[in-house]
Amino acid sequence: FLSLLFLLTFTGLVTGTSTAFSENLSALLTGEMQNFAPNDTPRPFKDFTFLNAAGKEERISDYKGKVLLVNFWATWCAPCRKEMPSLDRLQGELGGDDFEVLAIGQDLQGMDKVTSFFEKLGIKNLAALNDKTVKSGRSSGVFGLPASILLNADGDEIGRLVGPAEWDTPEAKALIRHVMSES
Repeated sequence: FLSLLFLLTFTGLVTGTSTAFSENLSALLTGEMQNFAPNDTPRPFKDFTFLNAAGKEERISDYKGKVLLVNFWATWCAPCRKEMPSLDRLQGELGGDDFEVLAIGQDLQGMDKVTSFFEKLGIKNLAALNDKTVKSGRSSGVFGLPASILLNADGDEIGRLVGPAEWDTPEAKALIRHVMSES
């Protein structure tokens, strides 16, 4: 019982929603997106900082106006390693003026570990980003990796998926395109 309670608390899963917003998304929550937990309504998302590969500080709010898939991951996380190529392909296909994947490493060893990991896996479309303080994940309510949070163009949280997913599948792209069309 305790492990189930922890899982539900940890993932933020809800047993049902009754709002038009989440009902509109429910038809899209199939296949790889079946574990995506939409909010009843878009929620404000707390801004935070992280570093890019040049060592410059960036903020989530720097990307306002774009739909974002904010992914928290680490090089030591096996499910994260498996998920990363699909995030890279998603960014390659949908990334642009209206959408971006922000894969923010939570590696205590810093940016060198992230860039080395990207090189080893052949990640070419994602920007190398890291927060070795891991404050970004904690302030976002992330307590396990990988975790992905979908934000609309206003910077509000649409929902989240805790655990790995193949983000370049038709159902994942349909969910993201839906949020893009609503933003």
